[in-house]
Amino acid sequence: MPPRLRSVAFAVALLVAAAALVLPAAGQAQPEAAPEAAELREIDRLARELRLDEALRRLDALLERSPRNVRARFLRAVLLGEAARSDEAAAAFEAMTQEFPELPEPYNNLAVIHAAAGRYELARALLLRAIDVAPNYVTARENLGDLYLAMAADVYARALALDPGNAALERKLKLAREAAAGLRAGR
Repeated sequence: MPPRLRSVAFAVALLVAAAALVLPAAGQAQPEAAPEAAELREIDRLARELRLDEALRRLDALLERSPRNVRARFLRAVLLGEAARSDEAAAAFEAMTQEFPELPEPYNNLAVIHAAAGRYELARALLLRAIDVAPNYVTARENLGDLYLAMAADVYARALALDPGNAALERKLKLAREAAAGLRAGR
């Protein structure tokens, strides 16, 4: 059973997560920043109303005008994931890790996609990269712990398949699954 890791954004405020990404340095004015910020607020509203297709169309239009807008790109990748377009979301986050390797959020969100698909080692490597980029990034550390629980349950289940009836393995598997279930219930 894949872990339920936390991606940055959607549930509480998409725009807040995206706003944390690469802000202009103090004193650097960006002429289109105000219109783009207003557009992103409107897109956020559409997303909260679950009008994902419309929000994605608006993001695509914004990105045609401003292709390096990190906030818009991140939000677009998140919405692709929310729209169950995981492959496209993964490609978008992957592109962001290549173009903006200093940002931890794309690594984290890409890890969430890979973990959900059972690609635990790849998810682990991405979370470690997010932590390397931002050592105080709590979400990535929490996700890494959750991933390790899921990996432990997977290993115990495989060991138990090789040694059915092993009471110690059964207890450990039960504990790992209960811990993982408790984490999901607490979200």
